[in-house]
Amino acid sequence: MAIDARTALPTYIRRRSRGRSTVGKALVYAALLFWTFVCLFPIYWTVTTSFKVAVDLFQGNMIPWLQYTPDWKGWRSLGLSPDSIGIASSPREEFLKRFQNSAISSVGASALAVGIGSLAAYGLTRFDYKFGFWRNKDISFFFLSQLILPPVVLAMPFLVLYKELALLDTRIGMILVYTLTVLPIVIWIMRDQFGSIPIELEQAAQVDGSTTWGAFGRIVLPIAAPGLVAAFILSVIITWNEYFFAALLTSTTANTLPVMVASQTGSQGVNWWAMAALSTAAILPLAIVGIALERYIVKGLTAGAVK
Repeated sequence: MAIDARTALPTYIRRRSRGRSTVGKALVYAALLFWTFVCLFPIYWTVTTSFKVAVDLFQGNMIPWLQYTPDWKGWRSLGLSPDSIGIASSPREEFLKRFQNSAISSVGASALAVGIGSLAAYGLTRFDYKFGFWRNKDISFFFLSQLILPPVVLAMPFLVLYKELALLDTRIGMILVYTLTVLPIVIWIMRDQFGSIPIELEQAAQVDGSTTWGAFGRIVLPIAAPGLVAAFILSVIITWNEYFFAALLTSTTANTLPVMVASQTGSQGVNWWAMAALSTAAILPLAIVGIALERYIVKGLTAGAVK
């Protein structure tokens, strides 16, 4: 007759085991809650600061309606408050112009990077390349190593090149430089995505008469859709928040939102409430897109993690 080892243990030992398990879970949840607080507090501080006035800000009041009464001063300075949204406002027009520049530059660069990076990643996972002593792993590492290069190293070359090509302060110039910025990340994500797709699916399609491009477009890309979405969203987030090249290569026409946020500092100090309102308006679209496409981002980033 078989005896269950768990029921054979004394009662106090089983209770002690359950107690240790409960304490362990409680510690894990406490650590997760603490880390969630650390990650979300800057966003909370930014949003609440956009509804403060100078007195509330410098007194360090944090809880609205308990420590201070929310005010639309920061949003009013941008022409985005309920009482000023219907009135002509130069700051609001400037904000919308910068918002449009950021949207066009980030979305255009991300789409271009996903298109080029997907082809490069597919080639690295399906074909064997030889350039001297370089092989596929060396080429992949070369792409990833570009993330280590500090942007300031490229400041002078880009200034000279863009001046010669008349790309300074243009949206096209920002799209090109942003594409180069996020291309290594796209290749890294899509290489893992394509590597998790069995090559036998493409071979079966080719046996049925499909070409390599046909198998890539009709079979591989639909399966790799979560990776494409994840790479695109991450690229948009990175380029949307990029400041160095936007401040370096633009002046008036193609300035983006990060440059406008940084311009809220003046000789009299930092206009914290306006900067917080501007930052909140800038991160809101990304937050909505991230929440709406969360499952695609998770699927894309975890592709190839489990074999």
